[in-house]
Amino acid sequence: VAEGQVERNPALLLFTPREAKKPVHRAMTIREVQLCFGALDQRERLIAKLAILAGMRPGEILALTWGRLTATYAEIRQRVYRGTIDTPKTEQSLRKAALSEGLLAEIENWRLRSLETRDGAWVFPSERMTPLSKDNCWRRSMQPRLAKAGLGWANFLVMRRTHATLMKALGADGKLVADQLGHSLDVNQNVYTQSPVESRLAIVNQLEKSLEVM
Repeated sequence: VAEGQVERNPALLLFTPREAKKPVHRAMTIREVQLCFGALDQRERLIAKLAILAGMRPGEILALTWGRLTATYAEIRQRVYRGTIDTPKTEQSLRKAALSEGLLAEIENWRLRSLETRDGAWVFPSERMTPLSKDNCWRRSMQPRLAKAGLGWANFLVMRRTHATLMKALGADGKLVADQLGHSLDVNQNVYTQSPVESRLAIVNQLEKSLEVM
């Protein structure tokens, strides 16, 4: 249409039939989040908490190196995508994700168990000391345990949606949540407004306390 080759866009005639199945965008309740954390072992629980409490994507979590973790936030500058290390696909994804106090304590406990903790070492390495595979971790270690707890549907996308849903329930400012997740809320706001990581620390700590995470 833009190039003048056709007068009308045929895609405008497309529609979704009423009988077609509509996707169900589920999010976990506070009780289900607690069940999720309780069902997983230390490594997988920490990965789930980074997704739910910090709102991080799985590729961002598994691309973390120890040097990217500070006393208050995780600096997200890379991701694992289909086994390859690259940069996040959007400018909003390059960010500092605030980490709650209890989550930081669990990170330090995991550091004590880790074989390699230099700045460039992976936080979640495989046996070959490469970044842990998301699919392998999910299929072998996370999904089976969550399924036993009745949460087999709670994948990584659900975990990030849960972060956004619970933060909204806490009354968190939409801009803070968008910056934490690395999403775009509004082009104008994201171009001219940025929320400092310090302002997001309070709300992620509030989220953690609402779940009574120790």
